[in-house]
Amino acid sequence: MKPKSVAIVGAAETTELGKIPNLSQTQLHCDAALNTMKDAGLGPGDIDGIATAGESPTNLAMLLGITPTWVDGTSVGGCSFMLHVRHAAAAINEGLCNTVLITHGESGKSRVGRGGGMRGGGGGSSLPAQFEMPYGPAGPPTLFTIPVLRYMKTYGITEQQLAMVSVIQREWAAKNPRASYRDPITVDDVLGSNMIAYPFRKLMCCLVTDGGGALILTRADRAKDFPHKPVYIMGTGESVETPMVSQMEDFTSSKAFRVSGKKAFDEAGISHGDVDHLMIYDAFAHLPLYGLEDLGFCKPGEAAGFIGDRNTAIGGKLPLNTNGGGLSYMHSGMYGMYALQESVRQMRGIAPAQVPDAKISIAHGVGGMFAASGTVIMTNEA
Repeated sequence: MKPKSVAIVGAAETTELGKIPNLSQTQLHCDAALNTMKDAGLGPGDIDGIATAGESPTNLAMLLGITPTWVDGTSVGGCSFMLHVRHAAAAINEGLCNTVLITHGESGKSRVGRGGGMRGGGGGSSLPAQFEMPYGPAGPPTLFTIPVLRYMKTYGITEQQLAMVSVIQREWAAKNPRASYRDPITVDDVLGSNMIAYPFRKLMCCLVTDGGGALILTRADRAKDFPHKPVYIMGTGESVETPMVSQMEDFTSSKAFRVSGKKAFDEAGISHGDVDHLMIYDAFAHLPLYGLEDLGFCKPGEAAGFIGDRNTAIGGKLPLNTNGGGLSYMHSGMYGMYALQESVRQMRGIAPAQVPDAKISIAHGVGGMFAASGTVIMTNEA
């Protein structure tokens, strides 16, 4: 991809976030899309590319009145939207389309009209259903314990250190009026919350909410024609490893993270010291640890100490998950869109917890239980 040849010119979330029982999942997609078109000053006739996950792009194109020349329904879990940004940038550079709408909407809490997507999971014949689920796991909270327990044992990471991830992200959430939870918490609060699956307590687990968001991308040479400050795509990466967490190459590191992150850094041509702001998908408290290490910001086993020393907190040298993350801000099930939205807000200079003089932001996502990954590096400098 040519760095900075494509820009994000529209970005918005659904009108409401949290509990939205009056809108179906498809309506949440449409609400986010309409808000984003308004943000960019565009109508359906101005858009010729569409991408989404968890919903059929055919349905959305029809409902929104869009006639696309490029369509992407890639669905690899919560980081799908990072991949959509990458694919959209490539399509725009190739001349397959000019202006792409990427949508997300999910009725994760109210569960109104869920489904309609094209996930291709295979149901009972899928690999996890055949070879993991018969042994008794009850979804992500139990499956994600497999790598984190090995990681903690290998590097001597304590439950208290894991709890600090939740504590510091709640500090960021306190500055965000749209965050689901804003009250301060302590390490003792986290460790005293209900046990879900060791070592995860309730406050180490993501929220379950309703909501969505959308982005609009176009050629960089058109970017200054739009109402808001453009955000340029510097580099992107994507990868997948395994649909079964038990089959990871290394429980202490994600191959998909490493491959995706390196590709994005190589494309962007930047060093870690150039990064002003970072979003790491945090469905559970251990994911920022893996993200910091696999992206190369910390050496193996050192991320917990890095967070504990408040390097990622307000005033720290690497602000992380500044919207409050999936632990305190929002998590409707596929969180990647919300990470992208916060990176865009930071680059526009309008985030509730704005990082002063931030020029480069990274949004890094996970799909499934370390099954997939997507990385997007963006900047506000043309």
